[in-house]
Amino acid sequence: MMSALFQRLHRFSSWFLLACGVDPNHSRGRQLLSLLFVLPPLKPAGYYARLFPHVRFDRLRPGDIIRIPLQLLWLAVIRLTSEVKSPLRQGASWLAPYHRLRAGISNRLDRLAMRLHIKTDADIRHFQEISESFARHRYWDHPLVRYLAYGISALLSFLCITTPFNTTSQLVFVSLLLVTALIIRRIPGQVVTLLLIVLSVTASTRYLWWRITSTLNWDNTFDLTWGILLLLAEIYTWIILVLSYIQSSWPLKRSPVLLPTDTSLWPSVDVFIPTYNEPLKVVKPTIYAAQGMDWPEGKLNVYLLDDGRREEFRRFAEQAGVNYIARPTNEHAKAGNLNHALTKSSGEYIAIFDCDHIPTRSFLQLCMGGFLRDPKLALVQTPHHFYSADPFERNLGVFRSTPNEGELFYGVVQDGNDLWNASFFCGSCAILKRAPLEEIGGVAVETVTEDAHTALKMHRLGYNSAYINIPMAAGLATESLSAHIGQRIRWARGTTQIFRLDNALLGKGLKWAQRLCYSNAALHFFNGIPRLIFLTAPLAVLLFHAYIIYAPAVSLLLYVLPHMAHATIANSRTQGKHRNSFWAEVYETVLAWYIARPTFVALFAPHKGKFNVTAKGGAVDSEYFDWSISLPYLFLIGLSIVGIFAGLWRLHSGPTDEIATIIINLFWVTYNLIILGAAAATALETKQVRMSHRVEMKLSAVLHLANGKRIRCETVDFSEGGIALVPAAMPEVGRDESVMVSLWRGEEELAFSARVLSIAPPQLRLRWELQNQEQEAALVQCTFGRADAWIEWAKDRPADKPFESLGNVLSIGLLGYRRIVEHFLPRMIPTMHRLVEFLAFLASFLPRTPNLENHR
Repeated sequence: MMSALFQRLHRFSSWFLLACGVDPNHSRGRQLLSLLFVLPPLKPAGYYARLFPHVRFDRLRPGDIIRIPLQLLWLAVIRLTSEVKSPLRQGASWLAPYHRLRAGISNRLDRLAMRLHIKTDADIRHFQEISESFARHRYWDHPLVRYLAYGISALLSFLCITTPFNTTSQLVFVSLLLVTALIIRRIPGQVVTLLLIVLSVTASTRYLWWRITSTLNWDNTFDLTWGILLLLAEIYTWIILVLSYIQSSWPLKRSPVLLPTDTSLWPSVDVFIPTYNEPLKVVKPTIYAAQGMDWPEGKLNVYLLDDGRREEFRRFAEQAGVNYIARPTNEHAKAGNLNHALTKSSGEYIAIFDCDHIPTRSFLQLCMGGFLRDPKLALVQTPHHFYSADPFERNLGVFRSTPNEGELFYGVVQDGNDLWNASFFCGSCAILKRAPLEEIGGVAVETVTEDAHTALKMHRLGYNSAYINIPMAAGLATESLSAHIGQRIRWARGTTQIFRLDNALLGKGLKWAQRLCYSNAALHFFNGIPRLIFLTAPLAVLLFHAYIIYAPAVSLLLYVLPHMAHATIANSRTQGKHRNSFWAEVYETVLAWYIARPTFVALFAPHKGKFNVTAKGGAVDSEYFDWSISLPYLFLIGLSIVGIFAGLWRLHSGPTDEIATIIINLFWVTYNLIILGAAAATALETKQVRMSHRVEMKLSAVLHLANGKRIRCETVDFSEGGIALVPAAMPEVGRDESVMVSLWRGEEELAFSARVLSIAPPQLRLRWELQNQEQEAALVQCTFGRADAWIEWAKDRPADKPFESLGNVLSIGLLGYRRIVEHFLPRMIPTMHRLVEFLAFLASFLPRTPNLENHR
């Protein structure tokens, strides 16, 4: 019976091999058939089990009818005794010159750095004074000298950018540029900053010229398509880089203008506080602080603009003594709310605060002086400062140690715009002059970013703006990553609408620098698609074998690394304490997927979309991983991991002349995985149950005990709900004991009742027990509304160190993967178990290489 079975199997196998292209009569086919189908008695025991290690002939299964033919095909095509050598090992010797060169450069840079440390501060200050005195000399104002300098600079720049170099010459050129940048970056002064910008623009433009002229494969449509996509993304980033340098090269750092000593000359101011669906507890502190601003009585009118038409708000406004305005409809959202209030008020100037932005008492006195000096001044904007952590800061644990996402705009960009008379209205913490605002028809309603569009309209009519880079109001950051992304989507859609409907590059009334500043603001939100291209570009090489940069690997390194290094050095210098290196890529990666579609749609259909209010003052009841928000990051992570395995396979089995290219792309994908891991880490929403955020701040205070004893204290933190104190001497008090705490509003001492909540030497934590609305208002004015409340908020924050910042991003990237595993596995263990069983079943059909060493 077994003999007949094997004869039938022999005939079937012959037909099968013939169908697969293997001639059974050929030597290879005869060898295979002789190995398989000589009668069993002529073969040793277990011979067929070795040829078919996954098939049990004594107990055949239904699936074996598939396993046996697949194994036959595998045996027909493999070589049982073949040794595969790794091309990586064969081609590794080419890296030796690189290692020697890197070690030599590193040693020389180390010796140079040691010499720089020997220089005294006096030498540096002397060099700075000479350079800045030279830059300020009056002969630079002569038109002939100026245009001659422009011409020479343009010629030299053109030569530096376009002159072709061989590998050695390019190495020498970029080394000189880099060494120059590393030396001068230690010298303070704005002139050196400009020189670093020039070096960065030179290196980046030379890289872009090389990319355009030398790296596109015009003979292969597939490679050319991928290459052009990447090139367009790089051109976009180059434009943004140059425009950002123009904006931030020389911040104006405007100082407040003093008001006249005669307060009768001070104008009347209406304070608008718009609200829609925010809870009253968020709005109250803003109202109290606005009432406490230092301004003549009778010339300050506070308006609560309630688009939610809530009776609770109307009653509170009446009790607090402020004006209450509620309109019957909600057309044009916040812009419509403000425009309606304009018709119900009459102040010469309008101060606008979002309902969670608490102004300090000095706000008007520091901002109004410029209006009296410059009759064409229509807008004064101040920073948006946040005393609560945004989702990045809270979820990543970097609150107050790392600049938040918006700080670059308010710390650098707006100050740079001010030099060009192009500071934007940001919707809050600003003062507008009524006459120019009414001249343009009120707050702009054509786009969902009504604030920036309003400033653009006023600038077109020749009015001026000013930016005072002093935090004079503080608010609440968005509570969750989803809310944060929703807010940025609205901004992206709105700036794109302005770009389409009222493009700053077109039309009348703007100077060229103003046009560039507004254009950069709009173009910035187009970074979604370029960022996605950068995250997926190396996968085109690793997965699809597309030469997106058709050039030798050494040339690529000699062009791209200087471009990246100089951009990092220059940006670190210009951005100072307001943005750490490499963090921009984390922020952009988180937003890229979500702003790509709205900006693309708004570009072609600018009237689509609506205004969405950003929720504030909420809580996160429990920790959770936001899978819906993180899905794009997880998808890109999966693709990148597949790309790494594909790259490692090509290192093992591909041609040796591709090793360098594959290694570069593997490094690129690995870096992308770090950034994607950091993006995924932000999706873990940490628990936030406090409704009143604590503000860490040191203030003088006095603790009044029930026995009449007074103890001097210093605050650790405070909130609307309580305060933490460090007494000079720890008092003998118990929990729940009633005490009084004195704080100061200027020279005025105010006492507030409290109860002991906890005692943990040297700290004493108290809970406020305020008696009435007057005490609530006074407490806000003594804490959040202090004139110096936020000035030293980031005083102790260290300056950016690129390598240290890169290490921080790396650690957060690894944290992201740990969070994914921790929150993914418990949810997926049952599914993974079933998936493993299914994969094991499928794997049982795969052919195996037999071991014939003992049966030759």
